[in-house]
Amino acid sequence: MGADFGYRGKGLGLPEEGPGAVAPLGRRFGALFIDWSLCMVIAYGLFARGDQQAAGNWALGIFLVMSLLTVGTIGCTPGKRLLGVRVVAEGGGRLGLVRVAVRTVLLLLVIPALVWDRDGRGLHDRLSRSVQVRM
Repeated sequence: MGADFGYRGKGLGLPEEGPGAVAPLGRRFGALFIDWSLCMVIAYGLFARGDQQAAGNWALGIFLVMSLLTVGTIGCTPGKRLLGVRVVAEGGGRLGLVRVAVRTVLLLLVIPALVWDRDGRGLHDRLSRSVQVRM
């Protein structure tokens, strides 16, 4: 049976539903898909000149820069904004640039993002002490 830990985000002091609650996994994956697609289009159109391998490599760099700039300033990437998700510090407020950089690099490594805790946060969010919430 196991212990009952309550809803996702309860241990972080977040509401169960509505704005400020932990964002659902579907929205987070959808936002990542939108962001990655945008990065691939930019890389393919501006830098790769038709080379798909080069487009993938350029897209990683574009994603890094986009994430640092957007999450570090307004708290969300274009995909997150479209789907109503925002990245905040565990205690609320914006993440600092160093924490955004740690989160983004770990996200690009993929594996840390696939290791979740009971609140639905990936290892990249835990190590940067951040949480993705609904707007």
